[in-house]
Amino acid sequence: MNWNILPKGNNSIVSKLRKEVYDNETIANLLVQRGIEDFDGAKEFFRPNIKRLHDPFLMKDMSEAVTRIEKAISEGEKILVYGDYDVDGTTAVAMMYSFLKTHYPNVDAYVPDRYSEGYGVSIQGIDYADENDCSLIIALDCGIKANAKVDYASEKNIDFIICDHHTPGDEIPKAIAVLDPKRKDDEYPFKELSGCGVGFKLIQAFSTKNSIPFSNLTQYLDLVAVSIGADIVPMVGENRILAHHGLIRLNSYPRPGFKAIMELYNNQQFSITDVVFKIAPRINAAGRMKHGKYAVRLMIQPDLEQARIQSGKINEFNINRKETDKNITTEALIQIEDNEETERFSTVVYSENWHKGVIGIVASRLIETYYRPTVVFTKSGDKLAASVRSVKGFDVYEALVKCSEFIEQFGGHKYAAGLTILEEDYDKFKDKFEEVVKETIAESSLNPEIKISSEITLDKIDAKFYKILKQFSPFGPGNMHPVFVSRGLTDNGLGKKVGEDGAHLKLNIVHAGDDRTFNSIGFGLGDKLDVTKNKGQFDAVFVVEENNWQGITSLQLSLRDIRES
Repeated sequence: MNWNILPKGNNSIVSKLRKEVYDNETIANLLVQRGIEDFDGAKEFFRPNIKRLHDPFLMKDMSEAVTRIEKAISEGEKILVYGDYDVDGTTAVAMMYSFLKTHYPNVDAYVPDRYSEGYGVSIQGIDYADENDCSLIIALDCGIKANAKVDYASEKNIDFIICDHHTPGDEIPKAIAVLDPKRKDDEYPFKELSGCGVGFKLIQAFSTKNSIPFSNLTQYLDLVAVSIGADIVPMVGENRILAHHGLIRLNSYPRPGFKAIMELYNNQQFSITDVVFKIAPRINAAGRMKHGKYAVRLMIQPDLEQARIQSGKINEFNINRKETDKNITTEALIQIEDNEETERFSTVVYSENWHKGVIGIVASRLIETYYRPTVVFTKSGDKLAASVRSVKGFDVYEALVKCSEFIEQFGGHKYAAGLTILEEDYDKFKDKFEEVVKETIAESSLNPEIKISSEITLDKIDAKFYKILKQFSPFGPGNMHPVFVSRGLTDNGLGKKVGEDGAHLKLNIVHAGDDRTFNSIGFGLGDKLDVTKNKGQFDAVFVVEENNWQGITSLQLSLRDIRES
């Protein structure tokens, strides 16, 4: 890995922040790296204020969306809340359905089947709306490219309100309202909301117009926070405000569905990292292994005992998902090794037997071994479906645009996408994708990089320092967890490999001149034990975390990489 230490902030600004905010050069430098230059900026950063959310009516088509919902309610129409089967989609459905149900009884919810319907708005979903007398569909986390589907619904006298955050195509669907801050003609100040976040702006707007207190909406912020963490949207602006207050809600008054999951971890305080690694995989597992409707049912379940039963089923889905993606990853790695004759700039693999629900996870796992843009295909009906994952700095969505002659359908973001192709076009797509990646990828994107916030000595890390560091959370893109490097470290001789197959590294690190020992864990670093043997000096890149063990809390270094000094 390349270790990239970020440049220090302007000395005069760092000095100013040390006087105005907190007298610690490392903390002041971290603030400057985040664009904070004075006391007011630091106050806003450390105390995200819910009152600083933007006026939802600044979003294009918001007035039309609210008016159409009011019309549906006043005329007794049936409303169908429709959302994708991933975490962002199902949290959005749970939120919108619950909100509307508190004000109006004639509401239904629908999540498409990943396997029979695929991603986004489906013909089956529209037919379901028609058969059940729904005349308004509110589509969440999908729909921005569903032009033909919206036209099909219109033929059946079904209106659409689209709440999406994906990149629009050349033509916006002819819906009653299309809420998407990424529209070129939308001047909404914040462009990076999650799909659930766009849905939240809609219920905020509806509430504003209908004199519903904002305090009534805080019960949905836990859902928004989970969507933000799981969808890896930038943790800045409105997202950071919503995530901050959503985590407060999650830890203070968790909905029964989330509480049932949190009980598996002794009801510990959940950070955004816990959301990403403990809640999100379980919610996702429902759509991957069975059906997304199980996740929605869990999140809207009002009874804790029932939620525990439903959570148990979803936990089983997640256990099956883990085993499935492990087996497929092994098969994919063998396929790459067997076919790797020349150096390639991309990874494209396929098996008709791979489980469609986990190929996205497998693509991410393959990047951990072969750091390059990755496409994993499986059979889906009479076509091939794929999940795409990218590496730092490479826009995989734009790469797919250049391969569109061999693609039936695709959509997604800069770093993650999905597509379908005809089976006979597999080799053509594979060759074209490799050609595009080879021609456009920067050399800096071919090796993983660790961005290091600053160098630090371990004697500077104590409870007071960590207390301030915690206030930088919630972490995510645009506000990543501060990463440090320390040099000239040694292990006290008790270092060892731990975990399955010795994949992880556990050390007890000491620094020259410091009598303290830091417990340290390096996930996936088991093969680097030799670097620390015989008390040899090494440098380490890490983040500072709390470790809770048997009621005792201590600081721990979570290692990202180590190398000889």
